[in-house]
Amino acid sequence: MTTKPPAKIKIASGQSLERVAYQSVVSVPTVEPHDQDRLGYNVWKYLTERRDSLEVAVKTAGARLLISEEEALQRIRQSLNQQGIQV
Repeated sequence: MTTKPPAKIKIASGQSLERVAYQSVVSVPTVEPHDQDRLGYNVWKYLTERRDSLEVAVKTAGARLLISEEEALQRIRQSLNQQGIQV
């Protein structure tokens, strides 16, 4: 039986919203990297759709955080503000 290598990840360019969203969650410690990916995806959805609040986006991600949810929100907001996005 043969297996194929995993698909390559294509990193978003420059200041795209995808890059901003995933960069904003880098400082949030999670149990495993996939939790951080889900968190980044939900922040991206928040930035593109703005249907719910950032708090709802973080809750919806279901990421297993190693810090409190409030601390995670504070870090994400701070990172987004530093990248020029007002939350």
